[in-house]
Amino acid sequence: MRSPARLQREPFLTPIWLSVLGALLVLSFLGAEAWVWATADSTTIIVVRHAEQAQDGADPALAPAGEARAALLARMFGDAGAPGHIDAIYLAPTLRNRLTAAPLAAKLGIVPIVTAAGEVRGLAHRVLHEHAGGRILVVAQRDTLPEIVGWLSGAKHLPPVGAEEYGTMYIVTVPRIGRADFLRLTY
Repeated sequence: MRSPARLQREPFLTPIWLSVLGALLVLSFLGAEAWVWATADSTTIIVVRHAEQAQDGADPALAPAGEARAALLARMFGDAGAPGHIDAIYLAPTLRNRLTAAPLAAKLGIVPIVTAAGEVRGLAHRVLHEHAGGRILVVAQRDTLPEIVGWLSGAKHLPPVGAEEYGTMYIVTVPRIGRADFLRLTY
């Protein structure tokens, strides 16, 4: 037979152990939830083709329609005080790419990062690792635009950009956890 002291101790200790166990479970759940929320922010990359170019020279400047399109980009993404503003601008070293990004860069006070022409994989890697969770604009050439979007999103067989398609814009969203996705639109 059990002693009377032992019978009195067991009911008293059981709620304490259950409370401790419950608190540990709640803390582990909250820790896991905090980790998911901390790592769930996405990197957003806006990939555009350079604006309309003049038809003269090896490295032509922008045509008047191209200057208007560059100004439109600055109006669309140029509010530095707004939440979700552009954090960085990447572009190829051609004059038409620099002139396309110039109004937006001036409005935001950002110095564009010039990348090597044709170095698509390195560009995608750099954008995703140096600006994780940020918003980036990439101004590209017509032939590299689908390839850049493919490296960023994992998408295969993107349609080529036509010779007269200057208003094609891809918005690529790359979450830290999950699958990347993109949206193609015209601006």
